[in-house]
Amino acid sequence: MMAVGGGASRSVACLAALLAAAVLFSAPATTEAFDSLDPNGNITIKWDVMQWTPDGYVAVVTMFNYQQFRHIQAPGWQLGWSWAKKEVIWSMVGAQTTEQGDCSKFKGNTPHCCKKDPTIVDLLPGTPYNMQIANCCKAGVINTFNQDPSNAASSFQISVGLAGTTNKTVKLPKNFTLKAPGPGYTCGRAMIVRPTKFFTQDGRRATQALMTWNVTCTYSQFLAQKTPTCCVSLSSFYNDTIVNCPTCSCGCQNNRTSPGSCVNENSPYLQSAIDGPGKWTGQPLVQCTSHMCPIRIHWHVKLNYKEYWRVKITITNFNYRMNYTQWNLVVQHPNFDNITQLFSFNYKPLTPYGSRINDTAMFWGVKFYNDLLMQAGPLGNAQSELLLRKDSVAFTFDKGWAFPRRVYFNGDNCVMPPPDAYPWLPNASPLTKQPLTLSLLAFWIVLATLLAYA
Repeated sequence: MMAVGGGASRSVACLAALLAAAVLFSAPATTEAFDSLDPNGNITIKWDVMQWTPDGYVAVVTMFNYQQFRHIQAPGWQLGWSWAKKEVIWSMVGAQTTEQGDCSKFKGNTPHCCKKDPTIVDLLPGTPYNMQIANCCKAGVINTFNQDPSNAASSFQISVGLAGTTNKTVKLPKNFTLKAPGPGYTCGRAMIVRPTKFFTQDGRRATQALMTWNVTCTYSQFLAQKTPTCCVSLSSFYNDTIVNCPTCSCGCQNNRTSPGSCVNENSPYLQSAIDGPGKWTGQPLVQCTSHMCPIRIHWHVKLNYKEYWRVKITITNFNYRMNYTQWNLVVQHPNFDNITQLFSFNYKPLTPYGSRINDTAMFWGVKFYNDLLMQAGPLGNAQSELLLRKDSVAFTFDKGWAFPRRVYFNGDNCVMPPPDAYPWLPNASPLTKQPLTLSLLAFWIVLATLLAYA
């Protein structure tokens, strides 16, 4: 008995160790992020030292968005770092710091910022031309290369003093942070790289930066917010059931702990709630729903043809304080390699697993038509229909095959309904899906009848 008990204890200990390891390896990383649909996505911050000054240098800082479907939306990015020594910012073009800090020790010329850990923000559109450089002054908004390559970067010029004046004496800034506009990005250390080359318009001459270093920042939805920001609902022509977003997908209604977090669409106090204290801080005010998500994606299997099938996608905004500019939608489905026609959305296939697997599509609005998703209300939605050629090998309406595998809105993974809640074909009702259960039931009925007459 002692041996058995010891073995059981060891088994329990091993099981506990395995569970601990599973929790450890399934926990999100806090130093870097990975998205299987965009494995190489990141924001790269490049510092190019363009000239030396008597007490420092002038650099052009550029942020490149190398993420396929995640952009930085209003109110824009905030970039921060810590100086390695006692550097100050003499002046800036195309951006500004949020605080000047204590510059009382300077007489005469006063620096733009004397803080050890400055925070930089972009300037607004309409800034005077003498305060602009290329790729600046977009209110901190950076689009993706897929949607708008011409606006996928943001730059500013910075003049640094009390710093090194050669490649060997310059100390790189450290502890970089990027808010876009909230948390979610984790930045690595600054790394010296090969100096950037700049070519003239005719391409016949190249100049280069005196020194260049890069900083790479990656995104984690877990770090960005504790709750999701979107959910998915489903319906089909072959079943009257509408599968709503799971209850409390993005939080639950609780007037005790968070009063005023939602408002009914027919409330007489709707406008006063929208104009409430959170209006200028960007605090969401969503319509009171069972799912409490700012965004809902509805996937409706609409029609079935001999060789094609049709899907309708509807994006609904439940946030009364947010217009989504340059929104995008990423959907994963095995039949996306046969998209035949698309209405009122732009489309681009994503191939995160190589060109052989084409099951992921990125959609976004048509410029000046529906690229702006208005706040909650009659105009707060965007719709499109897809016509897909049936996959001769895999196509079926059975077992929820016609519904998406994963859905992202603006780069955030949306909450899907559980698979057992999907609309089923009429001949695949829960009773007929369990022939083994019915067979066993019939067996026990017959057995009970025989025993009764025995």
